[in-house]
Amino acid sequence: MAGLEDLYREIILDHYRNPRNRGELPSPPARRVEGFNPLCGDEIIVYLDVDGGTIADVKVSGQGCSISQSSASMMSTVVKGRSINEARAVIRAFKGLMSVHEARLDGEDSDGNGAGALGDGTEPEVALGDLAALQGVVKFPVRIKCATLSWNALAQGLDEPSPA
Repeated sequence: MAGLEDLYREIILDHYRNPRNRGELPSPPARRVEGFNPLCGDEIIVYLDVDGGTIADVKVSGQGCSISQSSASMMSTVVKGRSINEARAVIRAFKGLMSVHEARLDGEDSDGNGAGALGDGTEPEVALGDLAALQGVVKFPVRIKCATLSWNALAQGLDEPSPA
């Protein structure tokens, strides 16, 4: 699986070196949510422009390791233009991908498409695309917080009421 790991490494580095949707949105009207990982100092700020139940635009800023920054870049590309419900489904699927299952730690990788991400059969299939590149993070539990930092900020932003 060295070839697949090399591809995943390239995807992560590409998003780290060339972050997508980097920047800020005027807040308000955009929702602004900060995420901070005190264990390593990673910082993420997510700006959400939600219009009529759809994420019209999303921007990300912050600083940190390649995992946190590339995960934020990938997150922004996946949720932009999706409905809030679709974004929540992607969040659940990604967090399922980042959960530590003994079988996966033993070397049984998922197919990365998010199918059955929670393992209970209730989660609809969500195509995670490039996000599958981050599935190797579960082998390093201290890095899971880096990978999920922007996702937690996104979830918090979706839960917040719209700014007046």
